[in-house]
Amino acid sequence: MATEHFDVLIVGAGLSGIGAAYHLQADCPRKTYAILEGRDAIGGTWDLFRYPGIRSDSDMYTLGYAFKPWREAKAIADGPSILKYVRDTAVENGIDRHIRFGHQVKRASWSSADARWTVDAEVGPDRQVVRLTCNFLFMCSGYYDYAEGYTPEFAGTDRFTGRIVHPQKWPEDLDYSGKKVVVIGSGATAVTLVPEMAKTAGHVTMLQRSPTYVVSRPAEDAAANWLRAKLPAKLAYGITRWRNVLFGMLFFNLARKKPQKTKERIIGMVREHLGPDYDVATHFTPRYNPWDQRLCLVPDADLFDAIKQGSASVVTDHIETFTETGVKLKSGQELAADVVVTATGLKMQLLSGLEVLVDGQRVNMADTMSYKGMMYSGVPNLASAFGYTNASWTLKCDLTCEYVCRLLNHMERTGRPIATPRADPTVETAPWLDFSSGYVQRGIAQFPKQGTKKPWKLHQNYALDMMALRFGSVEDGVMQFSKPEPVAASRDLAA
Repeated sequence: MATEHFDVLIVGAGLSGIGAAYHLQADCPRKTYAILEGRDAIGGTWDLFRYPGIRSDSDMYTLGYAFKPWREAKAIADGPSILKYVRDTAVENGIDRHIRFGHQVKRASWSSADARWTVDAEVGPDRQVVRLTCNFLFMCSGYYDYAEGYTPEFAGTDRFTGRIVHPQKWPEDLDYSGKKVVVIGSGATAVTLVPEMAKTAGHVTMLQRSPTYVVSRPAEDAAANWLRAKLPAKLAYGITRWRNVLFGMLFFNLARKKPQKTKERIIGMVREHLGPDYDVATHFTPRYNPWDQRLCLVPDADLFDAIKQGSASVVTDHIETFTETGVKLKSGQELAADVVVTATGLKMQLLSGLEVLVDGQRVNMADTMSYKGMMYSGVPNLASAFGYTNASWTLKCDLTCEYVCRLLNHMERTGRPIATPRADPTVETAPWLDFSSGYVQRGIAQFPKQGTKKPWKLHQNYALDMMALRFGSVEDGVMQFSKPEPVAASRDLAA
């Protein structure tokens, strides 16, 4: 099979993949690269999801790239605006010319003798296998399964005469104008859908098993817009970005140190929006502490306004069964519905389900340990971009891209083209994510472990990561640099 060779292969042309390409062009201009994208468009998440009202739940001053100022008025941006931002970045920098669309990456096999990966991708409806090789593989394909979302088994769905849809596969022909809609879920997707659908639906009910912390914030950042009017765009953007980073770190640390006070403040703000007569205790008071799961952000209190106006409501209960005309709850109440939206979450998937082999042996990634939140013990020359759970995705991805470029330049400079994190067996392990969210708990078993000390520990802290990834030494005693050499057939891949 004929193969093409690149210095770097990037998998995924979404927010992080386009960012990775920019950093490669800027910091490693001599490196050749290609982006393999499974779908037929740039944008990743922001092209895949088409449900009503889709938007970010992070401000664009931190979700945006460090190198490209966000210039729109709204800080909490809608999906189409974010998609345009990503695509503009690709076109402006010539990155779009490096993308191979419709390439579903399935298998990557590393050869220590050749210091290269052989990557197999399926192309086209007949799934023809295309083979490429690279010296470094950079996975920027996100953390969830693009093929389908998570939908629990609900009794009686076959009896329901209305329509059931999942936000990840939103049908273009769905007309819910004037209809009764039930949105099952209480996470970021649900709190986005409910107020947007309530604008034209007859009524929208958010049906949740348990409440989530919901925080309102202005869609526009007045201070950021003022700075942009007075200062050069990049300077204004940088000031706002750092202000938001520091505020986010302060709020997260406060929530960890004083969870009860933080909880009282969040619930108090909900009461201010909904008034003293609303049952906040039942519908907006979670059983867990703030940041044990990700908080939900609603711009300009749109969810609360829809509830106050009567176009939307919240019901906290468990589903017993679907009926012909709606959903029957365990309390005995029945919710009439023409449309049911299962905003029940994602299916987590590591490296897009990629099969990884090192010197002929298949690697179980769950047996590896995560190095600096981006590489894997015993796996050479492979990194993945993964964002923060307590802050914007792009903050960590930008730092990851910077580090990968430093690593590539160091290998070239020292003439040692193989970089392999080697785990210390005395380091204790912990779950990769300390998060109680359902989607995390369902998928965490397939992910690597983290360690209890650096460089294996995930800090979820931008300042600490910046010091380690931007300024820390690449030669840290854990990353092993080497030259190509024949390898014995047997090897401890998680070591």
